Amino acid sequence: MSCAFDLLLRNAVIFDGTGAARHHGDIALSGGVIAAVGSLEADDAATTVDLRGRAVAPGFIDVHTHDDRLLLADPSMAPKASQGVTTVVVGNCGISLAPLGDRPAVPPINLVADGEAQRFDSFADYFARLAIEPAAVNCAALVGHTTLRVVTMADLGRPADAGEIARMRTLVEEALAAGAIGVSTGTFYAPAAAATADEIRQVCAPLAGTGALIASHIRDEGARVLESMTEAMSVARALGVRQVISHHKVVGKANFGRSRETLALLDDARIDTDVCLDCYPYPASSTVLRADSVAQAGRTLVAWSKSRPEAAGRYLDELAAERDTSIDALIAELQPAGAIYFAMDEADVERILAYPETMIGSDGLPHDVFPHPRLWGAFPRVLGHYARSRGLFSLETAIHKMTGLPAARFGLAGRGVIAPGAAADLVIFDPDRIRDTATFARPKQPAAGIDAVYVNGVAVWRDGQPTGRRPGVVLRRAEGAD
Repeated sequence: MSCAFDLLLRNAVIFDGTGAARHHGDIALSGGVIAAVGSLEADDAATTVDLRGRAVAPGFIDVHTHDDRLLLADPSMAPKASQGVTTVVVGNCGISLAPLGDRPAVPPINLVADGEAQRFDSFADYFARLAIEPAAVNCAALVGHTTLRVVTMADLGRPADAGEIARMRTLVEEALAAGAIGVSTGTFYAPAAAATADEIRQVCAPLAGTGALIASHIRDEGARVLESMTEAMSVARALGVRQVISHHKVVGKANFGRSRETLALLDDARIDTDVCLDCYPYPASSTVLRADSVAQAGRTLVAWSKSRPEAAGRYLDELAAERDTSIDALIAELQPAGAIYFAMDEADVERILAYPETMIGSDGLPHDVFPHPRLWGAFPRVLGHYARSRGLFSLETAIHKMTGLPAARFGLAGRGVIAPGAAADLVIFDPDRIRDTATFARPKQPAAGIDAVYVNGVAVWRDGQPTGRRPGVVLRRAEGAD
């Protein structure tokens, strides 16, 4: 006798991803989707698991990652699966592995690209490789504007000319045809700093009317944050496309408290522009090592250094004192390198996290020797620290920011909710124990309180370790989706 369901999760406390109040019930899975939700019969399932009041939520969607290469290099995706993430959005901050090909991995592309390995001439090629070598989690991909500049321009220190813009626009069209969900920009970084708003608007013109979006790492998150936000939003407004302001923050002590101004600007912009944002739940950032970023930070922790590998995990000021050298000289000596910058005010972080249109993104850098703890801890930190301990918002709201909200904003149909017909991406956890254990001193630690994680109906994390299963798929943009 055949059973109606592959798996029945009984006696769950269900957080459905919509922000609605939690409720008790059973969830049945069949063929990788949620077949039924309610009070169900155990006899109808091939396998039944009694959760005894454990919480079940849709799998978390990490909207801001640099996991482009990790999906292939370590398909277990342990840093993400261990914290309940079932889908990652790659290609952020203007950098993507496709269509980079054999072009130089100039900073910040070197955060994701390693030598000549695992690079792709097109998104069609990248997605084809992921189909042959799937990861444990799903992915959706943005095409990086900085990558496009590297591919088409010999001189990155100027705005693109008409011919270069035309070639970049063609590459955007090819990426969209393959299923990319939009374009990301990174004008903060040197390879794209000379790009004008008009260049970006023209390159992104193919997004109009497709449901694809722009994710913007703005030009400045310090003194010129309002000006930089306004510039980025002008592009999205002109094209009539949805926009995500990436890893929104204000940096530098002189700018502490200015999140009140930035969020007010977003409120005004949302009157006629479809704009939202993502945020990671920490008062420290991480990227390539730059003197201007060091100058804005209270302290700087070295994440990696090619020339001085032993510096990883050390504070810059302590290293400079030991070597009896200046900070500027040490920065030059360590290059190429990455760093963690303690340059934000906790009150600003909380204010941004609580904003209704804020989604959660880890912005983790998986190839750093000594990574920011957000790589392993971002999502449980929101649930344990900010929702449960700080009371910044309810658990229902926190989960919505990680599930239903990003699925809607990124056009990920059938994800982010617990409902019949939705994909069976689920996380089972203890709401009283879930917390991040990764710290700035010990950053590679899995979360506490997560029992199991399912991707497309298959368990990929259970009892504190990967299962070895790799059911992840590429989530392609649906034509005209919105």
